[in-house]
Amino acid sequence: MMILLGMPVIQIILFGFAITTEVKNAEIAVLDLSKDEATRKIVEAIEVSEYFHVAEYVHNTKDIDNVFRKGRIGLAIVFSENFYENLLHTGKAQIQLIADATDPNTATTLTNYATAIINNYQRQIVATGPVPYQIVPEVKLMYNPQMKGAYNFVPGVLGMILMLICAMMTSVAIVREKEMGTMEVLLVSPMKPIIIILSKAVPYFAISAVNLATVLLLAVFVLKVPVMGSLFWLILVSLLFIFVSLSIGIMVSTLTSKQMIAYLISGMVFMIPVMLLSGMIYPVENMPAILQWISHIIPAKWYIAAVKDLMIKGLGVQAVLKEITILFAMAAVITAISVKKFKNRLE
Repeated sequence: MMILLGMPVIQIILFGFAITTEVKNAEIAVLDLSKDEATRKIVEAIEVSEYFHVAEYVHNTKDIDNVFRKGRIGLAIVFSENFYENLLHTGKAQIQLIADATDPNTATTLTNYATAIINNYQRQIVATGPVPYQIVPEVKLMYNPQMKGAYNFVPGVLGMILMLICAMMTSVAIVREKEMGTMEVLLVSPMKPIIIILSKAVPYFAISAVNLATVLLLAVFVLKVPVMGSLFWLILVSLLFIFVSLSIGIMVSTLTSKQMIAYLISGMVFMIPVMLLSGMIYPVENMPAILQWISHIIPAKWYIAAVKDLMIKGLGVQAVLKEITILFAMAAVITAISVKKFKNRLE
């Protein structure tokens, strides 16, 4: 009854607020080498729009690379030196738009929004003078210059596959023993609950490792998505995420009494949040604040972010320490809940 009556409410809320192609309040950085009247007006026009928020003013191109690597921004705007002076004397001035193209759709949207604001300013100054002023935005795409959709698709699908398969496999591991009557044998054995729980995850962990290898091989050799960073750390983070997902399934198995209920929870309840709130398809930053907070408890969100940094951006493990720490914490908390809720006696 909870699924029949509650699922429509959850779906209409999630689909209504999470699914949007608009990009609002995108974090951007500004490198203003000119600092004149024209650049100030353009920056003001960009900041007052609903699409952008200037998160940082940088002083050189190296700083731009650093903020991109830290995942703080999606777009950087670079004004050339003597911007207004060149515009007055030659009628032309250049602006460079640098976008994080790990998500091609978002990168295209951000550059289009910024170009439209710049063109609007250009029309305003053309209307005030006889010179046909021309501001030429130059677009540079970071990490995915070919704008391949697979660069955004692969990390998301990898997270969804591992999350759903692992959770569904282990969600019936303990509840099946209850239904078959073999749980009595486990309960009278000298094994502690933590050993029983972890032993249930071991075979599924091995199967999931095979799935991970298969997906990575297909991504590299079929979809042509290279591993730009350390393969070792990518595999290690993936195995950590697999353990988190298996732990979630085990927790569901300890909390339920029927296999069908466990399948419904792991298959239906987990699927929609993972697809919509993990950043797999739609940027989390565009969602209402309440959904952004909910997304923090979804392990796939942190895993997908780590895979993008390691696999697509080619960053080191230092860039994903936050994600690794959160996944470790989730694994510990979920395992502790499973042990706490594991019943030593049959009802």
